Amino acid sequence: MHHYKIHVGWSDKAGTAAYSAYKRDHVLHIDGKPDLAMSADPTFRGDLARHNPEELLVASLSSCHMLWYLALCAMHRISVTAYEDNATGTLTEAEGGRFVEVTLNPKVTLATGDAEKARQLHEIAHQKCFVANSVNFPVAVMPEIITA
Repeated sequence: MHHYKIHVGWSDKAGTAAYSAYKRDHVLHIDGKPDLAMSADPTFRGDLARHNPEELLVASLSSCHMLWYLALCAMHRISVTAYEDNATGTLTEAEGGRFVEVTLNPKVTLATGDAEKARQLHEIAHQKCFVANSVNFPVAVMPEIITA
């Protein structure tokens, strides 16, 4: 078992007397790490300059996939020299609001190794990703492999 402990802190002297009046800004704290300035999505009266929970969910899926993928490439002697992902997520407000899909778009540059095997490892990374295994919406992976 692995356990994760975070602290979220919020305060507003004006309080929540009115929906349109209170600030959505808050701080995410994890011991020993830099704090994250958080807010709601700007659509929900949040601050555009701060991270929001929806962005972090998409980021968690992208990061988890990348970490599994890099480990699998190392195990299969495929040398990756660059990895980037322009991930997207879609949230609907229908039926109480929920994510309906996330798409990962990893672009991987290989120094050495079999490009087709490198493509196949994305499927395995997706199957192993703890975060992807925890969500109830589809997560698509659309990799691009570049050989140096």
